[in-house]
Amino acid sequence: MIKSIYQQLFSEKLRLQLHISLRKLKALTLSGNNVYCPCCEQSFSKFLSKGNGLETRDNAICPNCGSLERTRLLYLYLKNETEIFQDSPHILHFAPEEVLKQKLLPNPKYIDADLNPNFARTQMDITDIKFPHNHFDYIICSHVLGHVPDEEKAVTELYRVLKPSGTIFFLSLLNPDSAFTIEEPSRADSAEEKLKLYGEKDLQRLYGLDFSARVSRPEVKVERIDYRENFSSEERRKMSLGDGKREIIFKVSKI
Repeated sequence: MIKSIYQQLFSEKLRLQLHISLRKLKALTLSGNNVYCPCCEQSFSKFLSKGNGLETRDNAICPNCGSLERTRLLYLYLKNETEIFQDSPHILHFAPEEVLKQKLLPNPKYIDADLNPNFARTQMDITDIKFPHNHFDYIICSHVLGHVPDEEKAVTELYRVLKPSGTIFFLSLLNPDSAFTIEEPSRADSAEEKLKLYGEKDLQRLYGLDFSARVSRPEVKVERIDYRENFSSEERRKMSLGDGKREIIFKVSKI
């Protein structure tokens, strides 16, 4: 009842701004050096927890910039292993993580996109990308594909607008114990059932170890990267780089 009234009184955009403000207020109470966020270069006594009704992850959210485990790891990879922050490449970024978006905004060829106009400057459907063939040098698609009902159409569109020698970075929630993706629309017909079956309320499927095969096409090369392995156990703990269920990077290069 209270949640419903709150949503009626405040627009989604304003609710997002209030959420960010409250999170930053919490940051003021978490001074310390136990954890470190490489995205905003701030240290805290701990990160904030994140729960979805099924599990709670401790030390997940940076209270200052809002980065998650996967965001911090992806940023480290992009900064250390690519030229995405150099020479103003054409970049398409779906469902942009705010801290990555802010780092990429100085590039005039950067496009942030989302179905929801409150989350990006460009409103766009990933299955209907309004750009010509072979346009983008880089595409970031982190924790998006699993939410798209028509996966095949989304992947086809992404590869269409990617330049030859261009790169897509896919991340998604994975079940490392399953050889195959779980996708049962007849069972997962409600938010509650999707949470039980897939681990999130709005997922269309839970990917397994076959993710690379599902996005593989003759025109691309797929590389699976666990970038956490580049850091010591202490560095992983201090920056909270996750357990590998959400942080595996699939680097797709167009041939």
